[in-house]
Amino acid sequence: MSIHELRPAASDYAYVFGGTEPVVQIRSGDIVEVSTEDCFGGRVRSAQDRPSEVCDFEKLNPVSGPIAVEGAQPGDMLAVHFIDIRPSRPSAVSVTFPYFGALTSSHETATLQDPLEERVWFYDLDLERWTAHFRAHGSDYELELPLDPMHGVVGVAPAGGEVRLVVTPSSHGGNMDSPEVRRGTTLYLPVNVPGAMLALGDGHARQGEGEVIGTGLECAMDSVIAVELITAAAPAWPRYEDDEFIMSTGSVRPLEDAFRLSQKDLVEWTASLTGMDLLDSYQLVSQLGLAPAANVCDPNYTMIAKLPKWALRDAEAYGGAHRRLRAAAHEYRTDHGIR
Repeated sequence: MSIHELRPAASDYAYVFGGTEPVVQIRSGDIVEVSTEDCFGGRVRSAQDRPSEVCDFEKLNPVSGPIAVEGAQPGDMLAVHFIDIRPSRPSAVSVTFPYFGALTSSHETATLQDPLEERVWFYDLDLERWTAHFRAHGSDYELELPLDPMHGVVGVAPAGGEVRLVVTPSSHGGNMDSPEVRRGTTLYLPVNVPGAMLALGDGHARQGEGEVIGTGLECAMDSVIAVELITAAAPAWPRYEDDEFIMSTGSVRPLEDAFRLSQKDLVEWTASLTGMDLLDSYQLVSQLGLAPAANVCDPNYTMIAKLPKWALRDAEAYGGAHRRLRAAAHEYRTDHGIR
């Protein structure tokens, strides 16, 4: 096992999945310490900064990478375990954009409504108390929110030589904006091209399910990931696993089709792990499953389907990949004094 550093300069970030050269190469079992910038490229520095004035909208959601994994070939799978996700500066921002978000007109859902005001909420982060300070604009209401850091964007190069903008989630991963992608989660991604070409970014200090307003608490992150290559195991859609749940994803519009994709994959995955036929698995998932929305604002929506792992009895996904990576994460955190 080797430990690699990925600390991009401003000119080194990518804005697409696919079509770019790797910036670091690793082997299965290696660990990467990676820094990521916020979705605005660090340009929104106060509540007075308007993204429409200070940002280049062709360069939103910068990602660090791509990371090439030695030996990865189409049909294989990457297991990416998040050892740590930690804000790298004591501030975060969230924004309403005109014609963006779940509760407004958009360029794809056109109405005669006036656009929402462009408004910026600037959050002070207390990294000792692990809180974010919310301040309302229109009143004196304030509240401390617990941090729950996550990565909104994690993905690999798409299949068929396709190049996809970072903002659109699909079967390669991308901008899924799921709060489930937090410390302790293992993300399973299909390998579509040699090397896989993994990249990540779009850190959120926290985000509610659905990302209803269109932004989380957007912030730069210092993260640590462990990567394992599993041959000939590519899932059709990204999957997650933590200590309590297995989870399937679906990213598409309309929202009910994203729901169906995630549920179908979970039913099939559960059947393969338990040995049940599809209808028995369908019955079990229907009674025990959870279905949080990850995002309902991006060019594709993302839904999550979750099943508690106790229902699988002793079955382990991918030969215990999450358990192995969890052990590697514990060793790393112990060696580096991370609580």
